[in-house]
Amino acid sequence: MPIKESELILNPDGSIYHLNLLPTDIANTIITVGDPDRVVSVSKHFDTIEVKKHKREFNTHTGTYKGKRITVISTGIGTDNIDIVFNELDALVNIDFDTREIKKELTSLDIIRIGTSGAIQSNIPINSFLISELAVGFDSLLHFYDSQHVQNEVLSQDIIQQTNWFVV
Repeated sequence: MPIKESELILNPDGSIYHLNLLPTDIANTIITVGDPDRVVSVSKHFDTIEVKKHKREFNTHTGTYKGKRITVISTGIGTDNIDIVFNELDALVNIDFDTREIKKELTSLDIIRIGTSGAIQSNIPINSFLISELAVGFDSLLHFYDSQHVQNEVLSQDIIQQTNWFVV
């Protein structure tokens, strides 16, 4: 069944509404940065740049680095903007924009986040470089997704123990 126009908003040129991107504009490997100005800081290392698009706080460059096609996109600030970016990236690869139907074969994107972060451990010095396998948001956004596999009792207890979180 086709997705309603009110649920999948496309621009007159057929691009996804907020990001102003067409499905062919992105690679399967995506680097996200918060600040739109950081996109250029990353893409200046690309060998080629084939796509440069900007709308609001969403700046996107797609090109190649050592033969690999990569997209770098800014998310702006906050979980609401990140939610928009991830949902629209998902739509770009998993919805047929002509039929407005979900594709039979779904695509998973490789998403790499580069940015600043806070830390709650006192042993991590300011300006440290961190590589993480897991991040925990202290907002309620995760509850809006099929996320029970992430929100398990063991993980919750580990977070409480590591953060010395007060439990009532």
